[in-house]
Amino acid sequence: MGVEKIFVKQGVKEGQLEEYLRKKFDRAGYSHAEFQRTPLGTRIIIYAHRPGIVVGRSGRKLKEIAEEIREKFGIENPMLDVREVENPYLDAQIVANRVAKALERGIHFKKVGNYYVQRVMEAGAVGVLIRIAGKLGGEKAKFFKFRSGYIKHSGHYAETLVDKGYATALTKPGVIGVQVKILKEMPSELLIRFKEEEDGDSKNE
Repeated sequence: MGVEKIFVKQGVKEGQLEEYLRKKFDRAGYSHAEFQRTPLGTRIIIYAHRPGIVVGRSGRKLKEIAEEIREKFGIENPMLDVREVENPYLDAQIVANRVAKALERGIHFKKVGNYYVQRVMEAGAVGVLIRIAGKLGGEKAKFFKFRSGYIKHSGHYAETLVDKGYATALTKPGVIGVQVKILKEMPSELLIRFKEEEDGDSKNE
C-alpha cells in the first residue's frame, strides 16, 4: 500500500473514531479528540466539559471504551487521556453542538443564534460568528449569520487562532447545518491593524 493510501486510510479511521467519541460522550460536553502515535500505542486525548462522565468511577469507563476502540477500529493499545474544557462558551465545537440541540428542541433559530453570540462574548471572546443554514421556517433553504466582535475569515490568523466547530441539527423540515467560529485572543500585531481599521471606518462616517 502506498504512503498516500496509508494516510487516507488513517484519516478515514480517525474521522470515524471522532464521530464515535462524539456520540459516546455527548452528555459530557464533548469537544474533540487528538490522536498521537507513540512506540507503545495510540494516545487519544479527549477534550470535554465534564470529564468525570467520560472517566467514570475509578476510570472503569475509560478501560471499557479503550477495549471497545481496540476491537471496533483495530487500534492496538489505545491509551485514553481526558482533559477538561474549562469554559464551554469559548469552545467552538461545544457551542455548535449546543446550538444544534437547541434547534432540534424547536427553539427559534434567531433566538438561539443571538443567545449564544451573547454568551460567547460574555465569556471573554474577541469575536464570534455563528452561521445557521437549512430550511429555517420556509420552503427554501436559507442561511443566517449572527456575529459580534472581530473575526478573521482568511489568512494565517484565521487558520491558527480562530477556533472552528461544526454540527448538524435534525429537524422536521430537514437538516440544518451549524458553523461556529470563535477568536479567543488577539495578537498585538492584529490588534494594531484592528484599531487602524476602526479609525479608518470612523473617518469615513
